[in-house]
Amino acid sequence: MRRIQVYDTTLRDGSQGEGVNFSLQDKLLIAKKLDELGFDYIEGGYPLSNPKDEEFFQRAADTDWKHAKIAAFGMTRRKGIGADEDIGMLALRDSKAPVCTVVAKTWDLHVTEVLRVDEAENLAMIRDSVGFLAGEGREVIYDAEHFFDGLRANRDFALKTIKAAEEAGASLVCLCDTNGGRLPEEIAEAVEAARAALSIPVGIHCHNDSDLAVANSLAALDHGAVQVQGTINGIGERCGNVCLLSVVANLMLKKQGYDCLIDGSLEHLAELSRYVYEIANMNFRNNQPYVGRSAFAHKGGMHVHAINRIAESYEHIRPEQVGNERRVLVSELSGRSNIVAKATKYKIDHDNELMKGILERVQDLEAEGYQFEAAEASFDLLIKKVAGTYEPKFERVHFRVNVESTDDTPAITEATVKLRVNGNTLHVVGEGDGPVNALDAALRKALEPAFPNLATMHLVDYKVRVINSAEGTAARVRVVIESQDEDDVWSTVGVSENIIEASWLALVDSVEYKLYKDEGELHGNGH
Repeated sequence: MRRIQVYDTTLRDGSQGEGVNFSLQDKLLIAKKLDELGFDYIEGGYPLSNPKDEEFFQRAADTDWKHAKIAAFGMTRRKGIGADEDIGMLALRDSKAPVCTVVAKTWDLHVTEVLRVDEAENLAMIRDSVGFLAGEGREVIYDAEHFFDGLRANRDFALKTIKAAEEAGASLVCLCDTNGGRLPEEIAEAVEAARAALSIPVGIHCHNDSDLAVANSLAALDHGAVQVQGTINGIGERCGNVCLLSVVANLMLKKQGYDCLIDGSLEHLAELSRYVYEIANMNFRNNQPYVGRSAFAHKGGMHVHAINRIAESYEHIRPEQVGNERRVLVSELSGRSNIVAKATKYKIDHDNELMKGILERVQDLEAEGYQFEAAEASFDLLIKKVAGTYEPKFERVHFRVNVESTDDTPAITEATVKLRVNGNTLHVVGEGDGPVNALDAALRKALEPAFPNLATMHLVDYKVRVINSAEGTAARVRVVIESQDEDDVWSTVGVSENIIEASWLALVDSVEYKLYKDEGELHGNGH
Protein backbone atom coordinates (compact mmCIF):
# COMPACT_ATOMS: atom_id res chain seq x y z
CA MET A 1 0.00 0.00 0.00
CA ARG A 2 1.56 3.31 -1.14
CA ARG A 3 1.05 6.19 1.24
CA ILE A 4 0.42 9.49 -0.57
CA GLN A 5 1.13 12.73 1.29
CA VAL A 6 -1.71 15.23 0.93
CA TYR A 7 -0.45 18.82 0.99
CA ASP A 8 -3.15 21.49 1.21
CA THR A 9 -2.49 25.02 -0.03
CA THR A 10 -6.05 26.39 0.20
CA LEU A 11 -4.92 29.07 2.65
CA ARG A 12 -2.16 30.31 0.34
CA ASP A 13 -2.58 29.32 -3.31
CA GLY A 14 -6.35 29.01 -2.93
CA SER A 15 -6.65 32.51 -1.51
CA GLN A 16 -5.18 33.87 -4.77
CA GLY A 17 -8.41 32.95 -6.55
CA GLU A 18 -10.70 35.73 -7.69
CA GLY A 19 -13.19 36.65 -4.97
CA VAL A 20 -11.46 34.56 -2.29
CA ASN A 21 -10.40 36.32 0.89
CA PHE A 22 -9.82 34.57 4.21
CA SER A 23 -9.65 36.31 7.55
CA LEU A 24 -7.16 35.13 10.15
CA GLN A 25 -9.96 33.34 11.97
CA ASP A 26 -11.09 31.70 8.71
CA LYS A 27 -7.61 30.34 8.12
CA LEU A 28 -7.29 28.93 11.61
CA LEU A 29 -10.71 27.26 11.41
CA ILE A 30 -10.00 25.67 8.03
CA ALA A 31 -6.58 24.49 9.20
CA LYS A 32 -8.16 22.85 12.24
CA LYS A 33 -10.71 21.06 10.06
CA LEU A 34 -8.01 19.80 7.69
CA ASP A 35 -5.93 18.57 10.60
CA GLU A 36 -8.89 16.63 12.01
CA LEU A 37 -9.24 14.73 8.72
CA GLY A 38 -5.57 13.79 8.58
CA PHE A 39 -4.09 16.14 5.98
CA ASP A 40 -0.32 15.75 6.08
CA TYR A 41 0.70 19.33 5.30
CA ILE A 42 -1.19 22.62 5.63
CA GLU A 43 0.42 25.59 3.92
CA GLY A 44 -0.57 28.67 5.87
CA GLY A 45 0.70 31.42 3.59
CA TYR A 46 3.72 33.62 2.97
CA PRO A 47 4.79 35.17 6.31
CA LEU A 48 6.46 38.14 4.64
CA SER A 49 3.47 39.12 2.50
CA ASN A 50 1.11 40.54 5.14
CA PRO A 51 0.59 40.78 8.93
CA LYS A 52 -2.33 38.32 8.77
CA ASP A 53 -0.13 35.50 7.48
CA GLU A 54 2.60 36.39 9.95
CA GLU A 55 0.08 36.18 12.81
CA PHE A 56 -1.28 32.88 11.48
CA PHE A 57 2.09 31.22 11.93
CA GLN A 58 2.53 32.61 15.42
CA ARG A 59 -0.91 31.27 16.38
CA ALA A 60 -0.20 27.97 14.65
CA ALA A 61 3.01 27.55 16.63
CA ASP A 62 0.97 27.59 19.84
CA THR A 63 -1.58 25.06 18.55
CA ASP A 64 -1.43 21.34 19.22
CA TRP A 65 -1.89 19.81 15.77
CA LYS A 66 -3.06 16.20 15.78
CA HIS A 67 -1.65 15.15 12.44
CA ALA A 68 -0.65 17.96 10.09
CA LYS A 69 2.63 19.78 9.70
CA ILE A 70 2.27 23.52 9.12
CA ALA A 71 4.23 24.82 6.12
CA ALA A 72 5.34 28.37 5.43
CA PHE A 73 5.74 29.36 1.79
CA GLY A 74 8.34 31.68 0.34
CA MET A 75 10.68 32.42 -2.54
CA THR A 76 14.42 31.98 -2.80
CA ARG A 77 16.76 34.71 -1.68
CA ARG A 78 17.01 37.75 -3.88
CA LYS A 79 19.83 38.00 -6.36
CA GLY A 80 23.13 39.33 -5.10
CA ILE A 81 22.42 38.92 -1.37
CA GLY A 82 23.16 36.19 1.15
CA ALA A 83 20.34 33.99 2.35
CA ASP A 84 21.08 34.90 5.97
CA GLU A 85 20.53 38.58 5.08
CA ASP A 86 17.42 38.18 2.94
CA ILE A 87 14.19 39.35 4.61
CA GLY A 88 12.19 36.61 2.93
CA MET A 89 14.48 33.90 4.24
CA LEU A 90 14.46 35.40 7.72
CA ALA A 91 10.65 35.61 7.68
CA LEU A 92 10.45 31.90 6.87
CA ARG A 93 12.86 31.09 9.66
CA ASP A 94 11.03 33.29 12.17
CA SER A 95 7.63 31.87 11.24
CA LYS A 96 8.37 28.89 13.53
CA ALA A 97 6.80 26.65 10.89
CA PRO A 98 8.40 23.17 10.97
CA VAL A 99 8.19 22.98 7.18
CA CYS A 100 9.32 25.63 4.71
CA THR A 101 8.29 25.39 1.08
CA VAL A 102 10.58 27.33 -1.23
CA VAL A 103 9.63 28.11 -4.83
CA ALA A 104 12.15 28.89 -7.55
CA LYS A 105 12.46 29.08 -11.31
CA THR A 106 13.14 25.97 -13.40
CA TRP A 107 12.25 27.45 -16.79
CA ASP A 108 15.16 29.32 -18.35
CA LEU A 109 12.72 31.84 -19.86
CA HIS A 110 11.82 33.03 -16.36
CA VAL A 111 15.42 33.04 -15.24
CA THR A 112 16.68 35.30 -18.00
CA GLU A 113 13.58 37.39 -18.76
CA VAL A 114 11.72 37.65 -15.43
CA LEU A 115 14.42 37.38 -12.77
CA ARG A 116 17.03 38.76 -15.16
CA VAL A 117 19.88 36.67 -13.74
CA ASP A 118 22.13 34.12 -15.37
CA GLU A 119 21.68 30.40 -14.89
CA ALA A 120 24.57 30.12 -12.46
CA GLU A 121 23.07 32.74 -10.13
CA ASN A 122 19.65 31.06 -10.28
CA LEU A 123 21.21 27.77 -9.21
CA ALA A 124 23.09 29.55 -6.42
CA MET A 125 19.85 31.16 -5.20
CA ILE A 126 18.26 27.72 -4.97
CA ARG A 127 21.20 26.14 -3.16
CA ASP A 128 21.66 29.02 -0.73
CA SER A 129 17.98 29.28 0.17
CA VAL A 130 17.33 25.58 0.65
CA GLY A 131 20.62 25.17 2.48
CA PHE A 132 19.93 28.07 4.84
CA LEU A 133 16.53 26.73 5.91
CA ALA A 134 17.73 23.13 6.14
CA GLY A 135 20.58 24.39 8.31
CA GLU A 136 17.99 25.97 10.61
CA GLY A 137 16.51 22.50 11.16
CA ARG A 138 13.48 22.93 8.92
CA GLU A 139 12.03 20.33 6.61
CA VAL A 140 12.38 21.95 3.18
CA ILE A 141 10.07 21.21 0.28
CA TYR A 142 11.28 22.64 -3.01
CA ASP A 143 8.53 23.78 -5.40
CA ALA A 144 9.94 23.60 -8.92
CA GLU A 145 7.89 26.31 -10.60
CA HIS A 146 7.08 25.83 -14.32
CA PHE A 147 8.97 22.53 -14.23
CA PHE A 148 7.08 20.93 -17.11
CA ASP A 149 7.44 23.98 -19.37
CA GLY A 150 11.07 24.30 -18.32
CA LEU A 151 11.82 20.66 -19.06
CA ARG A 152 10.33 21.05 -22.51
CA ALA A 153 12.32 24.21 -23.26
CA ASN A 154 15.70 23.32 -21.72
CA ARG A 155 15.81 19.83 -20.28
CA ASP A 156 19.36 19.94 -18.93
CA PHE A 157 18.85 23.21 -17.04
CA ALA A 158 15.48 22.22 -15.55
CA LEU A 159 17.01 19.04 -14.17
CA LYS A 160 19.99 20.99 -12.80
CA THR A 161 17.64 23.19 -10.76
CA ILE A 162 15.94 20.32 -8.97
CA LYS A 163 19.27 18.60 -8.45
CA ALA A 164 20.59 21.78 -6.82
CA ALA A 165 17.68 21.71 -4.36
CA GLU A 166 18.38 18.08 -3.49
CA GLU A 167 22.09 18.72 -2.96
CA ALA A 168 21.30 21.65 -0.64
CA GLY A 169 19.11 19.55 1.64
CA ALA A 170 15.53 19.54 0.29
CA SER A 171 13.50 16.57 1.51
CA LEU A 172 11.18 16.54 -1.51
CA VAL A 173 10.95 18.27 -4.90
CA CYS A 174 7.43 19.17 -5.94
CA LEU A 175 7.02 19.47 -9.71
CA CYS A 176 4.68 22.32 -10.64
CA ASP A 177 2.53 22.62 -13.76
CA THR A 178 2.22 26.32 -12.98
CA ASN A 179 0.51 27.32 -16.22
CA GLY A 180 -1.81 24.32 -16.12
CA GLY A 181 -1.18 23.53 -19.77
CA ARG A 182 0.33 20.06 -19.86
CA LEU A 183 -1.32 16.75 -20.79
CA PRO A 184 -1.25 13.57 -18.65
CA GLU A 185 1.26 11.80 -20.87
CA GLU A 186 3.61 14.81 -20.67
CA ILE A 187 3.27 14.84 -16.88
CA ALA A 188 4.07 11.13 -16.69
CA GLU A 189 7.23 11.41 -18.80
CA ALA A 190 8.49 14.44 -16.87
CA VAL A 191 7.90 12.82 -13.48
CA GLU A 192 9.93 9.81 -14.55
CA ALA A 193 12.71 12.11 -15.77
CA ALA A 194 12.78 13.93 -12.44
CA ARG A 195 12.80 10.70 -10.47
CA ALA A 196 15.70 9.39 -12.55
CA ALA A 197 17.70 12.55 -11.77
CA LEU A 198 17.00 12.56 -8.03
CA SER A 199 17.41 10.29 -5.05
CA ILE A 200 14.78 12.13 -2.98
CA PRO A 201 11.02 11.77 -3.63
CA VAL A 202 8.96 14.04 -5.87
CA GLY A 203 5.51 15.56 -5.56
CA ILE A 204 3.02 17.12 -7.99
CA HIS A 205 1.33 20.54 -8.03
CA CYS A 206 -1.12 21.09 -10.89
CA HIS A 207 -3.24 24.02 -12.00
CA ASN A 208 -6.45 23.47 -13.92
CA ASP A 209 -6.20 25.75 -16.95
CA SER A 210 -6.73 22.83 -19.33
CA ASP A 211 -9.32 21.14 -17.08
CA LEU A 212 -6.85 18.30 -16.54
CA ALA A 213 -5.49 18.98 -13.07
CA VAL A 214 -6.99 15.86 -11.50
CA ALA A 215 -5.95 13.62 -14.41
CA ASN A 216 -2.46 15.12 -14.40
CA SER A 217 -2.07 14.66 -10.66
CA LEU A 218 -3.17 11.03 -10.85
CA ALA A 219 -0.76 10.44 -13.73
CA ALA A 220 2.09 11.85 -11.65
CA LEU A 221 1.18 9.66 -8.67
CA ASP A 222 0.94 6.58 -10.88
CA HIS A 223 4.46 7.30 -12.12
CA GLY A 224 6.03 7.59 -8.70
CA ALA A 225 5.18 10.95 -7.12
CA VAL A 226 4.50 10.56 -3.40
CA GLN A 227 2.92 13.92 -2.60
CA VAL A 228 0.02 15.83 -4.15
CA GLN A 229 -0.44 19.55 -3.57
CA GLY A 230 -3.76 21.27 -4.18
CA THR A 231 -6.73 23.04 -2.65
CA ILE A 232 -10.18 22.23 -1.32
CA ASN A 233 -12.76 22.65 -4.10
CA GLY A 234 -9.95 23.51 -6.52
CA ILE A 235 -10.05 27.22 -5.70
CA GLY A 236 -7.08 29.26 -6.84
CA GLU A 237 -5.71 31.69 -9.39
CA ARG A 238 -7.14 31.76 -12.92
CA CYS A 239 -8.94 28.41 -13.41
CA GLY A 240 -7.88 27.15 -10.02
CA ASN A 241 -5.71 24.37 -8.61
CA VAL A 242 -6.30 20.66 -8.54
CA CYS A 243 -9.21 19.76 -6.26
CA LEU A 244 -7.79 17.60 -3.49
CA LEU A 245 -11.24 16.19 -2.75
CA SER A 246 -11.42 14.60 -6.21
CA VAL A 247 -7.84 13.35 -6.02
CA VAL A 248 -8.37 11.74 -2.62
CA ALA A 249 -11.68 10.17 -3.65
CA ASN A 250 -10.18 8.75 -6.84
CA LEU A 251 -7.15 7.36 -5.01
CA MET A 252 -9.11 5.72 -2.23
CA LEU A 253 -12.16 4.54 -4.16
CA LYS A 254 -11.02 3.92 -7.72
CA LYS A 255 -7.36 2.97 -7.63
CA GLN A 256 -5.73 0.01 -5.97
CA GLY A 257 -2.81 0.19 -3.57
CA TYR A 258 -3.06 3.85 -2.45
CA ASP A 259 -3.60 5.23 1.04
CA CYS A 260 -4.03 8.83 2.20
CA LEU A 261 -5.56 10.87 5.04
CA ILE A 262 -6.79 8.88 8.07
CA ASP A 263 -9.40 6.18 8.55
CA GLY A 264 -12.93 7.54 8.44
CA SER A 265 -12.01 10.79 6.67
CA LEU A 266 -13.45 9.88 3.29
CA GLU A 267 -17.08 10.19 4.39
CA HIS A 268 -16.41 13.75 5.53
CA LEU A 269 -15.28 15.07 2.11
CA ALA A 270 -18.66 16.61 1.22
CA GLU A 271 -18.87 18.26 4.63
CA LEU A 272 -15.35 19.67 4.20
CA SER A 273 -16.20 21.01 0.75
CA ARG A 274 -19.26 22.87 1.99
CA TYR A 275 -17.47 24.07 5.10
CA VAL A 276 -14.77 25.78 3.05
CA TYR A 277 -17.34 27.27 0.66
CA GLU A 278 -19.24 28.74 3.61
CA ILE A 279 -16.11 30.05 5.33
CA ALA A 280 -14.99 31.65 2.05
CA ASN A 281 -18.52 33.03 1.53
CA MET A 282 -18.68 31.38 -1.88
CA ASN A 283 -21.59 29.68 -3.60
CA PHE A 284 -21.45 25.90 -3.72
CA ARG A 285 -20.63 24.38 -7.11
CA ASN A 286 -23.57 22.02 -7.37
CA ASN A 287 -22.13 19.92 -10.20
CA GLN A 288 -18.78 19.41 -8.47
CA PRO A 289 -17.72 15.75 -8.75
CA TYR A 290 -18.14 13.58 -5.67
CA VAL A 291 -19.16 16.35 -3.24
CA GLY A 292 -21.55 18.64 -5.14
CA ARG A 293 -25.26 18.61 -4.33
CA SER A 294 -25.97 17.47 -7.89
CA ALA A 295 -23.31 14.75 -7.96
CA PHE A 296 -25.92 12.12 -7.05
CA ALA A 297 -29.09 13.97 -8.04
CA HIS A 298 -31.64 12.27 -10.29
CA LYS A 299 -34.53 13.96 -12.01
CA GLY A 300 -37.46 11.82 -13.02
CA GLY A 301 -37.91 9.32 -15.82
CA MET A 302 -35.96 6.14 -16.20
CA HIS A 303 -33.06 7.32 -14.01
CA VAL A 304 -35.18 7.50 -10.88
CA HIS A 305 -36.94 4.26 -11.73
CA ALA A 306 -33.55 2.56 -12.16
CA ILE A 307 -31.89 3.84 -9.00
CA ASN A 308 -34.92 2.88 -6.94
CA ARG A 309 -34.24 -0.69 -8.02
CA ILE A 310 -30.44 -0.70 -8.33
CA ALA A 311 -28.62 2.44 -7.18
CA GLU A 312 -25.36 1.65 -8.98
CA SER A 313 -27.19 1.62 -12.31
CA TYR A 314 -26.73 5.39 -12.46
CA GLU A 315 -24.15 6.05 -9.72
CA HIS A 316 -20.43 5.33 -9.97
CA ILE A 317 -20.04 5.06 -6.16
CA ARG A 318 -22.34 5.06 -3.17
CA PRO A 319 -22.78 8.76 -2.26
CA GLU A 320 -22.40 8.12 1.46
CA GLN A 321 -18.83 6.94 0.83
CA VAL A 322 -17.85 10.61 0.46
CA GLY A 323 -20.47 12.00 2.84
CA ASN A 324 -22.83 13.01 0.05
CA GLU A 325 -26.42 11.95 -0.54
CA ARG A 326 -28.71 10.72 -3.25
CA ARG A 327 -31.37 13.23 -4.23
CA VAL A 328 -34.51 12.56 -6.19
CA LEU A 329 -35.30 16.09 -7.26
CA VAL A 330 -39.04 15.68 -7.58
CA SER A 331 -39.31 14.89 -3.85
CA GLU A 332 -36.43 16.99 -2.48
CA LEU A 333 -34.80 14.29 -0.35
CA SER A 334 -31.80 16.40 0.61
CA GLY A 335 -29.58 16.72 3.65
CA ARG A 336 -30.45 13.44 5.35
CA SER A 337 -27.16 11.56 5.63
CA ASN A 338 -25.19 14.53 6.98
CA ILE A 339 -27.90 15.44 9.48
CA VAL A 340 -28.14 11.88 10.78
CA ALA A 341 -24.35 11.72 11.14
CA LYS A 342 -24.22 14.97 13.11
CA ALA A 343 -27.08 13.91 15.38
CA THR A 344 -25.29 10.75 16.49
CA LYS A 345 -23.26 12.70 19.07
CA TYR A 346 -26.52 13.16 21.00
CA LYS A 347 -27.11 9.39 20.92
CA ILE A 348 -30.58 9.93 19.48
CA ASP A 349 -30.09 8.25 16.10
CA HIS A 350 -31.95 5.22 17.49
CA ASP A 351 -35.07 7.32 18.22
CA ASN A 352 -36.76 7.07 14.84
CA GLU A 353 -39.61 9.46 15.63
CA LEU A 354 -37.25 12.12 16.94
CA MET A 355 -34.91 11.70 13.97
CA LYS A 356 -37.87 12.02 11.63
CA GLY A 357 -38.88 15.26 13.33
CA ILE A 358 -35.33 16.67 13.12
CA LEU A 359 -35.01 15.76 9.45
CA GLU A 360 -38.38 17.28 8.58
CA ARG A 361 -37.48 20.49 10.41
CA VAL A 362 -34.11 20.69 8.68
CA GLN A 363 -35.77 20.19 5.29
CA ASP A 364 -38.26 22.96 6.01
CA LEU A 365 -35.50 25.34 7.04
CA GLU A 366 -33.29 24.43 4.07
CA ALA A 367 -36.22 25.28 1.82
CA GLU A 368 -36.23 28.73 3.42
CA GLY A 369 -32.50 29.15 2.72
CA TYR A 370 -30.84 27.86 5.87
CA GLN A 371 -27.58 25.89 5.66
CA PHE A 372 -26.09 24.19 8.69
CA GLU A 373 -22.76 22.88 7.32
CA ALA A 374 -20.88 25.89 8.72
CA ALA A 375 -23.42 26.82 11.42
CA GLU A 376 -23.39 23.79 13.68
CA ALA A 377 -24.21 25.76 16.81
CA SER A 378 -27.60 26.64 15.31
CA PHE A 379 -28.06 22.98 14.41
CA ASP A 380 -27.31 21.93 18.00
CA LEU A 381 -30.02 24.30 19.23
CA LEU A 382 -32.41 23.00 16.57
CA ILE A 383 -32.00 19.45 17.91
CA LYS A 384 -32.87 20.62 21.43
CA LYS A 385 -35.95 22.43 20.13
CA VAL A 386 -37.25 19.43 18.22
CA ALA A 387 -36.43 17.10 21.14
CA GLY A 388 -38.39 19.34 23.52
CA THR A 389 -35.41 19.99 25.80
CA TYR A 390 -34.96 23.61 24.75
CA GLU A 391 -35.87 26.27 27.27
CA PRO A 392 -34.96 29.80 26.16
CA LYS A 393 -32.70 31.62 28.57
CA PHE A 394 -34.53 34.84 27.75
CA GLU A 395 -37.65 35.84 25.85
CA ARG A 396 -37.48 38.23 22.93
CA VAL A 397 -40.23 40.85 22.86
CA HIS A 398 -39.06 43.18 20.10
CA PHE A 399 -36.06 45.01 18.70
CA ARG A 400 -35.57 48.20 16.72
CA VAL A 401 -32.54 49.58 14.88
CA ASN A 402 -32.14 53.22 13.93
CA VAL A 403 -29.41 54.66 11.69
CA GLU A 404 -28.87 58.40 11.44
CA SER A 405 -26.44 60.21 9.19
CA THR A 406 -25.88 63.54 7.53
CA ASP A 407 -23.55 64.62 4.76
CA ASP A 408 -21.12 65.99 7.33
CA THR A 409 -21.18 63.29 10.02
CA PRO A 410 -20.62 59.54 10.01
CA ALA A 411 -23.58 57.23 10.51
CA ILE A 412 -24.70 56.61 14.10
CA THR A 413 -26.44 53.30 14.77
CA GLU A 414 -28.67 52.76 17.79
CA ALA A 415 -30.42 49.50 18.69
CA THR A 416 -33.26 49.10 21.18
CA VAL A 417 -34.17 45.64 22.47
CA LYS A 418 -36.93 44.55 24.82
CA LEU A 419 -36.44 41.22 26.61
CA ARG A 420 -37.84 39.22 29.51
CA VAL A 421 -35.16 37.70 31.73
CA ASN A 422 -36.01 35.71 34.86
CA GLY A 423 -39.48 37.24 34.93
CA ASN A 424 -38.22 40.81 34.54
CA THR A 425 -38.88 42.96 31.47
CA LEU A 426 -35.81 44.84 30.29
CA HIS A 427 -35.81 47.68 27.76
CA VAL A 428 -32.27 48.74 26.83
CA VAL A 429 -30.45 50.74 24.19
CA GLY A 430 -27.05 50.06 22.66
CA GLU A 431 -24.89 51.95 20.18
CA GLY A 432 -22.45 50.51 17.67
CA ASP A 433 -20.53 50.99 14.44
CA GLY A 434 -23.32 49.21 12.56
CA PRO A 435 -26.63 47.42 13.13
CA VAL A 436 -25.13 44.10 14.24
CA ASN A 437 -22.65 45.77 16.57
CA ALA A 438 -25.43 47.90 18.07
CA LEU A 439 -27.75 44.89 18.55
CA ASP A 440 -24.91 42.97 20.17
CA ALA A 441 -24.21 45.87 22.53
CA ALA A 442 -27.87 46.17 23.54
CA LEU A 443 -28.27 42.42 24.02
CA ARG A 444 -25.20 42.28 26.23
CA LYS A 445 -26.33 45.25 28.30
CA ALA A 446 -29.61 43.48 29.00
CA LEU A 447 -28.22 40.00 29.68
CA GLU A 448 -24.82 40.38 31.33
CA PRO A 449 -26.20 41.18 34.82
CA ALA A 450 -27.95 37.78 34.79
CA PHE A 451 -25.31 35.98 32.72
CA PRO A 452 -21.90 37.54 33.45
CA ASN A 453 -20.10 34.82 31.46
CA LEU A 454 -21.26 36.59 28.26
CA ALA A 455 -18.45 39.06 28.88
CA THR A 456 -15.98 36.43 27.60
CA MET A 457 -17.80 36.08 24.28
CA HIS A 458 -17.20 38.23 21.23
CA LEU A 459 -18.02 38.20 17.52
CA VAL A 460 -15.16 37.32 15.20
CA ASP A 461 -16.80 37.28 11.76
CA TYR A 462 -20.00 38.13 9.92
CA LYS A 463 -21.00 36.89 6.47
CA VAL A 464 -24.00 37.70 4.30
CA ARG A 465 -25.20 35.84 1.21
CA VAL A 466 -28.15 36.58 -1.03
CA ILE A 467 -30.13 33.33 -1.48
CA ASN A 468 -32.66 34.00 -4.23
CA SER A 469 -31.02 36.84 -6.16
CA ALA A 470 -33.72 36.76 -8.85
CA GLU A 471 -36.01 38.50 -6.37
CA GLY A 472 -33.82 41.61 -6.46
CA THR A 473 -34.06 43.83 -3.38
CA ALA A 474 -36.78 41.55 -1.94
CA ALA A 475 -34.44 38.53 -1.94
CA ARG A 476 -33.81 36.52 1.20
CA VAL A 477 -30.39 36.76 2.79
CA ARG A 478 -28.51 34.25 4.91
CA VAL A 479 -26.32 35.65 7.69
CA VAL A 480 -23.66 33.52 9.37
CA ILE A 481 -22.04 34.84 12.54
CA GLU A 482 -18.90 33.41 14.11
CA SER A 483 -18.42 33.90 17.84
CA GLN A 484 -15.63 33.00 20.22
CA ASP A 485 -14.85 32.73 23.90
CA GLU A 486 -11.73 31.56 25.71
CA ASP A 487 -12.47 27.93 24.86
CA ASP A 488 -14.39 27.60 21.61
CA VAL A 489 -15.39 29.09 18.29
CA TRP A 490 -18.93 28.53 16.98
CA SER A 491 -21.14 29.65 14.11
CA THR A 492 -24.85 30.44 13.91
CA VAL A 493 -27.19 31.26 11.03
CA GLY A 494 -30.28 33.38 10.41
CA VAL A 495 -32.39 33.83 7.27
CA SER A 496 -34.86 36.59 6.39
CA GLU A 497 -35.83 39.02 3.64
CA ASN A 498 -34.58 41.66 6.09
CA ILE A 499 -30.82 41.60 6.65
CA ILE A 500 -31.19 43.10 10.13
CA GLU A 501 -33.66 40.42 11.20
CA ALA A 502 -31.46 37.67 9.75
CA SER A 503 -28.54 39.10 11.74
CA TRP A 504 -30.67 39.30 14.90
CA LEU A 505 -31.72 35.63 14.57
CA ALA A 506 -28.10 34.52 14.16
CA LEU A 507 -26.99 36.73 17.06
CA VAL A 508 -29.64 35.39 19.43
CA ASP A 509 -28.69 31.81 18.53
CA SER A 510 -25.07 32.63 19.26
CA VAL A 511 -25.86 33.96 22.73
CA GLU A 512 -28.20 31.04 23.50
CA TYR A 513 -25.50 28.58 22.40
CA LYS A 514 -22.94 30.23 24.66
CA LEU A 515 -25.26 30.01 27.67
CA TYR A 516 -26.17 26.37 27.06
CA LYS A 517 -22.56 25.44 26.38
CA ASP A 518 -21.31 26.96 29.61
CA GLU A 519 -23.93 25.01 31.55
CA GLY A 520 -22.67 21.77 29.97
CA GLU A 521 -25.95 21.11 28.19
CA LEU A 522 -24.44 20.76 24.71
CA HIS A 523 -22.10 18.11 23.32
CA GLY A 524 -18.95 19.40 21.63
CA ASN A 525 -18.48 22.89 20.29
CA GLY A 526 -19.75 24.70 17.23
CA HIS A 527 -17.00 23.36 15.00
